[in-house]
Amino acid sequence: QVQLVESGGGLVQAGGSLRLSCAASGTIFSINLMGWYRQAPGKQRELVAYITNGGSTNYADSVKGRFTISRDNAKNTVYLQMNSLKLEDTAVYYCQARNVRDYWGQGTQVTVSS
Repeated sequence: QVQLVESGGGLVQAGGSLRLSCAASGTIFSINLMGWYRQAPGKQRELVAYITNGGSTNYADSVKGRFTISRDNAKNTVYLQMNSLKLEDTAVYYCQARNVRDYWGQGTQVTVSS
């Protein structure tokens, strides 16, 4: 089992920045990928970014150049640095970890205001 705890969400003005954190615990040696998803009201959950054990990253087109995913293996933590935030980035952000199945955090709200 893997447990994920997110933090760092909040209210920010458009153009501002936030950093999300996701701390993993449990059977973490088996994790081969960690990522961030988001879900806005009335919309499906969508991939934001992921990072593999090898350090490869992938981003949704909508966040390329603005968001950066990184991980600190010593702290078993993955981060999402979000810059130049837009109104459409408003959503609940979920941390994901994958081994033979997906694990999810409880979600953290990000609200971007004008």
